[in-house]
Amino acid sequence: MARIIGIAGSLRKGSYNAALLRAAAALAPAGMEVEIASIAGIPLYDGDLEAEHGAPKVVIGLQEKIAASDGLLLVTPEYNASMPAVLKNAVDWLSRPPKGAAAVFGDRPVAIIGATPGMGGTRLAQAAWLPIFRNLGARVYVGKQLYVAGAGKVFGADGSLVDDTIRSLLSEFMAGFASVIVGR
Repeated sequence: MARIIGIAGSLRKGSYNAALLRAAAALAPAGMEVEIASIAGIPLYDGDLEAEHGAPKVVIGLQEKIAASDGLLLVTPEYNASMPAVLKNAVDWLSRPPKGAAAVFGDRPVAIIGATPGMGGTRLAQAAWLPIFRNLGARVYVGKQLYVAGAGKVFGADGSLVDDTIRSLLSEFMAGFASVIVGR
């Protein structure tokens, strides 16, 4: 069984990206399990804090989960035509010791999707992540792409995926990512 760690890049309780992550986990094909992890509680990166106390326990726990996984699914919002600071901060911490970038991201398959209430999808945020993950040594999945626009109409009030077209596209995306993981 391939084990993927999924992270939503928003801390908002009613996050469309958290809803998209839950839908992705539910639509994972046979042989793939998506464990939903959280970036809540990760402090702003501070080199002095790191030098004095090391990485926070929440960071070490997430590093260990990702390092033990077969891949990472990043579900990113798009803020001001780029990635959200809270998620970038988490990735910055995750690349630090004690595990470090090579253990956490090195040669690890990473897939990126995202949702936004706007009409542009999350193309710019997803594109902004590409050089970061390449620099960290990850293998970015470049098969099917998924940019969910108009998220307010795609998800119900309870956060469930209600759009059949997006459900189908997400299912295809997850199947494509699974094929990369299994073929690893």
